[in-house]
Amino acid sequence: MRTDTLTRITVLSLLTVISLTVKVLGQSAVRPAHVGIVYPLSTNGTQAAEYTNRFSLHVIAGVSKGEMGAAISGISNIVKGSATGATLAGFSNHIGLLSHGASISGFMNMVRQTSHGVMVTGFLNQAGEMQHGYQVAGFANIARKSDGTSGQISGFMNHTDSASVAVTGFLNSHRSAKVQVGGFLNLAKDANIQVAGFMNVAKKVKGVQVAGLLNIADSSDYSIALINIVKHGEKQISLSIDETSNAILSFKSGGRVLYGIVGVGYNFRNDSATRYAFQGGIGAHLYVSSHFRINMEATNTTNTDFHKVVFNKSTFGVYPAYRFGNNIEVFAGPTFNEVHTKDGVGEDLAPYYIWSKHRRNDKFNGVYVGGVAGVQVRL
Repeated sequence: MRTDTLTRITVLSLLTVISLTVKVLGQSAVRPAHVGIVYPLSTNGTQAAEYTNRFSLHVIAGVSKGEMGAAISGISNIVKGSATGATLAGFSNHIGLLSHGASISGFMNMVRQTSHGVMVTGFLNQAGEMQHGYQVAGFANIARKSDGTSGQISGFMNHTDSASVAVTGFLNSHRSAKVQVGGFLNLAKDANIQVAGFMNVAKKVKGVQVAGLLNIADSSDYSIALINIVKHGEKQISLSIDETSNAILSFKSGGRVLYGIVGVGYNFRNDSATRYAFQGGIGAHLYVSSHFRINMEATNTTNTDFHKVVFNKSTFGVYPAYRFGNNIEVFAGPTFNEVHTKDGVGEDLAPYYIWSKHRRNDKFNGVYVGGVAGVQVRL
């Protein structure tokens, strides 16, 4: 009798322990897995937003308090709190805090607070703040703030407070950036390097500005574009003549070291086919003293009759220059020239050739040494 009673008590005690264990596990804030179709049709039911999961898989969309591993949904993941690991969705991810993880979607990623990880999407990434993270989007990346160690890569636009590296097909817009590479336009208050297909705009540039047409800055010593409007730089109007009788009126603009050249001119040989000249290039100042310096320039000059381009000359010149007073500078020096023309037009513009060759289709290439002299006025 005593044995039976003792056995019953033991069995009841074990059942009680098991029941309590199951109850405690069921109330735990962390679930090993969350599987479903769409909220609330899932293993966490209507309480899905109260649980953090180590793994989630939903056919349409999943809702959770947090994710500690992989969260995969056919359309969307909605994470109220923090997501660590990989969050994958066919359309969009909506996350409160992305911590040391990756958010990957077909259309859009939204992080309400801070992103410490990688955001990759087909259209738009948006975050409140980025810290040691990267955004990669087919269209645009936007973050309200950044710690300056994060990067953005997009097809059209990048925008945030501060970025380490930003690459886009059209527009970069930042308060400060170490490297901006834009297909069309870069905007920044402070930048180390700016490279744009059309134009760069900044206040202070510590490194190099490279643009297809125009650079604008308060201070930039190394500006490479046809036109450089640098507040604390140098702008000059130059009139020069070379050995081919090309008289060129050009605008030279840039920083303390590098500058751009764009000019138009006329050829006094009176050959109608080569009468008008257009010039573009870059130059560099090498300072010797307060009034004497050496200007090195690489230019391309095209002579044409406006019906077809008939004469091209690529030139590298070294021009010692002396400045009278503050604004007037005279210069002259030797040039090394490579000529390309067709049908014999303009071949006689050069005084002589140290190397030349006639090619098929009446094309001609030649190399010779020439010279340029001129005067320029600082604006």
